[in-house]
Amino acid sequence: MGLLIAAWGRADLRAATLVAALLVVAVGVSIWRHVSRTNAQLARFIEALRHGDLTQHFAAQPGDSGFDALAASMDAAVARLRAERRQGEDEARFLAALVEDAPVALLSVSEAGEVALLNKAARRRFGVGMGTRLADYGVYGGAFRAFLSEAPAGARREVPLLVDGVQVAMLMSVAVVRSGTRGAVRVVAVESIQRELNRAELSAQADLVRVLTHEIMNSMTPVTSLAASAAGLMAEVEGDDPRVGDAREAVETLAARAEGVMRFVRSYRQLTRFPQVVAQPVVLEPLFAELARLFAAEPAALGVALTVEANGLRMEADPDLLMQALINLLKNAAEAARGHAAVPAVALRAEAAAGRVWIDVDDNGPGVAADAAGDVFLPFFTTKAGGTGVGLSLARQIALAHDGGLAVLRAPGGGARFRLAVGG
Repeated sequence: MGLLIAAWGRADLRAATLVAALLVVAVGVSIWRHVSRTNAQLARFIEALRHGDLTQHFAAQPGDSGFDALAASMDAAVARLRAERRQGEDEARFLAALVEDAPVALLSVSEAGEVALLNKAARRRFGVGMGTRLADYGVYGGAFRAFLSEAPAGARREVPLLVDGVQVAMLMSVAVVRSGTRGAVRVVAVESIQRELNRAELSAQADLVRVLTHEIMNSMTPVTSLAASAAGLMAEVEGDDPRVGDAREAVETLAARAEGVMRFVRSYRQLTRFPQVVAQPVVLEPLFAELARLFAAEPAALGVALTVEANGLRMEADPDLLMQALINLLKNAAEAARGHAAVPAVALRAEAAAGRVWIDVDDNGPGVAADAAGDVFLPFFTTKAGGTGVGLSLARQIALAHDGGLAVLRAPGGGARFRLAVGG
């Protein structure tokens, strides 16, 4: 009996041992599967982060007890990263739109000297086909290129920009932005201040002319009246005394000159009113044809050959004001050519480049002396006997009223070239 009980006890022990072993194996397999799944999910989570894939989800499946908290934490982390990415993308789009639509032209210059146009204003100013080398920007003048390449961070100053042979005042500033991938990048802002300078200059000129004409008119009105009265009285004086004849002639000359001064001063009143532009599309072909007919009727155009080339162009301008400015320029060119060339000639030509249209009036006269080039558009300035100095000044006012400009250059034939541009 004792032997039977002992044998039965050994069998129970073996069974218990077997059951325990099976339980250990089952628990080990369960732990291994749980750890393997956890490792797989962690590996998927890390791979998603490494590749920037924030579309993954890690929610626990039914039966994944114990994994719920980890899955929820990973999903929350991915959701936060997704929200931060979305916010970053929104901010990047906002900043990109801000740069793109900024009214100031923005350029970047890399450490290697590569230039990029950063926004619409820059592409409009310099043209979409502009090169990427600093040397390509030499066409805009040495001062502009030097500032682009050499100005220190924080520099801000007025720089002349050469546009179609005409200098335009620009306010330029530079900042240096450092990037881990691009290194130190220079960001240059270019803003035209020519319009403001022109308007300030014209306003000052108008104020000066207004004061001068007022004072001169007040002073000359009684002189003119008295001179005319004296001339009338002297005309009634009879006698053979030569001194009476001399006095009569002197008084008549005084009256004529006084009236001439009054007409001269009255002609300047139009310079005190800034032209009001009513812009519309203007086809230059018929406008140039009309100018040619008006030019032929000018006494100053007698014997002057006129060449007209509209080149199929058009521009946005006030046609009446544009005609007035060009008539003045053509008359001025004809007078210069007639007094100098054996075969006087004037050319009226429209040109276009980089989205801009301008009009050149050339003559084969003596040209404009370098020391007078800066003065030809000033009120009262003239180099012609009997000239008033109104024509060129008024033409420039009209150009500036169109947000353009009028410049004097050297014509290819050696005479003068007056270049009128509107807009931009």
